[in-house]
Amino acid sequence: MATKKEIEEHLAIALNEIGQIKPWVEKDVNAWVFSHPKYPEVEYGGDSKKDVIENYPKYLREFIKHRLNDNLSARAEKMTKGRGGRREGAGRPKGTSKEDKKRVYLPRDIAEWIGECGSISQVRSLIAKGRN
Repeated sequence: MATKKEIEEHLAIALNEIGQIKPWVEKDVNAWVFSHPKYPEVEYGGDSKKDVIENYPKYLREFIKHRLNDNLSARAEKMTKGRGGRREGAGRPKGTSKEDKKRVYLPRDIAEWIGECGSISQVRSLIAKGRN
């Protein structure tokens, strides 16, 4: 069960992804509506522009609540492109960095020999010995 704090954190991230809520008039239903491509399952229509701006986040909050509690169909989850909040523990830990790399194509026998050496440090020590 998702906590209120968790829902509010994910809602803030989702609203940041959406940006400014700019409703438009839908002539078919004669109402102001708003939806966003990242959250196609969440739509809201109202009598006025102000009404839509005020109530769309409430509908988005309910959607996020159901999403966090795994109450969405697989189809709805697949259609939703927005993250609706970052996943805890995802990504590289802060303060770490990757070593610079460059892609080089080698003949297969040399690449296999490098793979047999076991570790990059062994290959580097062999290179250093060869330079001396």
